[in-house]
Amino acid sequence: MTVSDIGEAGLLERVFPRLPEGRVTLVGPGDDAALVAVRGGRVVATTDVLVEGRHFRQDWSGPRDIGRKAAAQNLADVAAMGGIGTALLVGLVLPGETSTDWVDAFYDGLREECDLVGAGVVGGDLARSDHGITIAVTALGSMRGREPVTRGGAKPGDVVAIAGRVGWSAAGLAVLSRGFRTPRALVDAHRFPQVPYAAGPAAADLGATAMCDVSDGLVADLRAIAVASGVSIEITTDVLEVTPQMRDAATALGIDPVRWLLDGGEDHALIASFPSGIELPESWLTIGRVVRGRGVYVDGQPSSDQGFDHFR
Repeated sequence: MTVSDIGEAGLLERVFPRLPEGRVTLVGPGDDAALVAVRGGRVVATTDVLVEGRHFRQDWSGPRDIGRKAAAQNLADVAAMGGIGTALLVGLVLPGETSTDWVDAFYDGLREECDLVGAGVVGGDLARSDHGITIAVTALGSMRGREPVTRGGAKPGDVVAIAGRVGWSAAGLAVLSRGFRTPRALVDAHRFPQVPYAAGPAAADLGATAMCDVSDGLVADLRAIAVASGVSIEITTDVLEVTPQMRDAATALGIDPVRWLLDGGEDHALIASFPSGIELPESWLTIGRVVRGRGVYVDGQPSSDQGFDHFR
């Protein structure tokens, strides 16, 4: 049996039981980020890896874009717990022939994204590679007295809402894959996301019962909440926006744009469940509800969409 046989979820099911829990673990593996206790407080911690050819291509994305994306996908996980990113540790593995201009632009992009939340880069590592660029980022964050919002707290009767946009990165990837560079808005969305960082802590303050960022696809990440919470989630697509650029690109490529909305990842929108009756701010769009049962239902039909899987 190989990792391709069992997929990413199956691989994680084998790995998690083998990991030591430790005495300071408050929220362990399986959520957007971990939560550990430290003297005088708690720290949110998360990590991600970007591999050239798998997560980015240099003919599609410049080093500044890659730097922003590397920071954003980690800081989004902190926001998805209701926290605020405070620091990054960055490991960068480079071929020896990489230009210093590339490195400068990469860290410039990293800094630009960190500036959006006030996070610093406090350390990391550099190493040489013979097989392309690999980037490993660990993000730390603060809850500032809040309780973490995990994926496991959704309850029947809750409403489900989204902050940020979905489908843009997937649309940009489809455009780039066909050899085009426009619409620019879609292409740029694939190169680096626009994360609604402030919506995460705001959701925690509003009493969100569960939350996750959309990294693998809307349905896939809703399923992660449903599984962790032991509930079913029902959503409707008519409230989700298909922009004119998305519609035009979909027509040109012969693709149903709704698939981008449901399956596309890497926009790092935030999805959350809230007790019914809470007045949500305009930044949050209600798209469905939590009910008893199992799975995710889209427009009344059970969805088997799996989203992105590293090993399939």
